[in-house]
Amino acid sequence: MSVPHAKTLPVAFDALRALELARATLQIEADAILTLKSRISARADDSFALAVGLLLNCTGRVVVSGIGKSGHIARKISATFASTGTPALFVHAAEASHGDLGMITASDVLVAISYSGEASELLAIVPIVKRMGAGLIAMTGNPDSSLASLADVHLSVQVDKEACPLNLAPTASTTATLALGDALAVALLDARGFREEDFARSHPGGALGRRLLTHVRDVMRSGDAVPAVTAEVSLSAALLEITRKGMAMTAVVDRNHRAVGVFTDGDLRRLIEKIQDFTKLTIADVMHANPRTIGPDQLAVEAVEVMEQFRINQLLVADADGKLVGALHIHDLTRAKVI
Repeated sequence: MSVPHAKTLPVAFDALRALELARATLQIEADAILTLKSRISARADDSFALAVGLLLNCTGRVVVSGIGKSGHIARKISATFASTGTPALFVHAAEASHGDLGMITASDVLVAISYSGEASELLAIVPIVKRMGAGLIAMTGNPDSSLASLADVHLSVQVDKEACPLNLAPTASTTATLALGDALAVALLDARGFREEDFARSHPGGALGRRLLTHVRDVMRSGDAVPAVTAEVSLSAALLEITRKGMAMTAVVDRNHRAVGVFTDGDLRRLIEKIQDFTKLTIADVMHANPRTIGPDQLAVEAVEVMEQFRINQLLVADADGKLVGALHIHDLTRAKVI
C-alpha cells in the first residue's frame, strides 16, 4: 500500500518483517509487565509494600538515580513522583561523584536503578549515602547483585529477555522499570490522599490546571460590561442594551440589583414569530424569570457543565444574596481555555 506524500525510502526493507518485530516487541514488553504483576503478593511484608512505606515516611525528598538508559527511566520516575505529591528529584549517578552528591541528605530516600545492579557510578555513591543515614531502594534485574545486597528494599525488574532481537538493547527491562516506578507513584498518591486539585496545583500551565484552578470570577465580565436592565424598561430599551454590551442577552434586575430574569437573542427570534408590535411590551413581559446563575467563587468548569446541561450560551453570575455581579458567555470560557 502506498503512503501519500511519503518520501521515497533510501533503502528497501521487509515490511512484513517489520510488522512481525513490532508485534513481537509489544508482546515481550507486555509479558514483562505481567511478570512484574505476578511478583507482587498480597502480603503486607511484600517488598513493594515495604518500598511504599519507606517512601511514604520519607521526611526529605525522594532522590532517583541511574546512568545510561536506566538514568533516562530514573529521570521520568522522579518527574512522576514530583507531579503526584511525592517531592522528588533526579541525580545523575556519574555527576553525583563530582559534587551533585551534595543534593542528598540524611532525611532523603535514594531510589537507585541499575538493571545489572553493578553500575560502578551508583556503587561509588551508595556507601556514602548509607553512611549519611538515607534510605535506599534498589531496582535491579539481579537480586544477588551488589546494589541489591546494599539496599534496604530491593525491587526486582528482572525480565526473561529483551525485546531487542539481539537481546542486548535495554527494551523490555526499561519498560518494566518504568511501569514499576509508575506503580510506586500511584500507590503513594493514593496513600497521601492526593486529589485532582493537588495535581492541578503542580500543573498550573496544563489543561487540567486551568480547569481546576480557574474560577468564575477570573473569566466573567463585570461592571459596565454586564448587560442589565430593570424590569419596568421597555423591550426596545432592553434590545439596545443587548446591542451595546455584545453578549447576545441582558440580565433583568430588581431595585436591589438582584437577578430576576434574563432575555436572549434566541428569545427575541422566537418572539418575532409571534408578535409584530413591540412598542407596548416591557422586558418583564417577555423575560425568563428566575434565571440560572452561578457563584463567582465556583470553578469555571462548573459553569461549562451548567451551560452544556441546559444548552445555553450565557450564564449570570450572582453572589450569595442573589445580586448580579457578572456574566459569562461561552466564548469567555473558550478564550480562557477552560473548554
